[in-house]
Amino acid sequence: MQTLLDFFINILSGKVNKELIVFIVSAFPIIELRGGILAGYALGIELLPAFVIALIGNLLPIPFILILIKKIFELLKKTPLKSIIYHFENKTIAKSDKIQKYGYWGLFIFVAIPLPGTGAWTGALAATLLELDIKKAFITIAAGVFTAGIIMSILSFGLLGAIGIG
Repeated sequence: MQTLLDFFINILSGKVNKELIVFIVSAFPIIELRGGILAGYALGIELLPAFVIALIGNLLPIPFILILIKKIFELLKKTPLKSIIYHFENKTIAKSDKIQKYGYWGLFIFVAIPLPGTGAWTGALAATLLELDIKKAFITIAAGVFTAGIIMSILSFGLLGAIGIG
């Protein structure tokens, strides 16, 4: 994640404003809000704007994933990319045992705890593959992203700021 974050900051710095960098980073899979808030901190953006921009950037793609990903995957399974699609599906289902066991609470925890391989994108894919209600899944994912944002804000702006890193 750090490599991708550094890539975006280095490529986009000087070409677009700092807030747009945070937005793009947050909308990107794998990095998501976690990286967006870290990028905001590294770029010297105040906590509240960084948080809001990262939150919006991370949530923007989620309705599209919830609504369209199954159809997109079905189309891609008819192409040479089918093995990659099956890999993504199997990997997501393997990570979704807590979601299967605890339903929406499991989805919330999966998205809220900012660990590698978790987050809104994977949570939305898991919710879709497990055929959870789209509206409830979006609300749950949004709550999880908000919670992850609070955790990341404390870690980046609080902890890193307190020890003088950045």
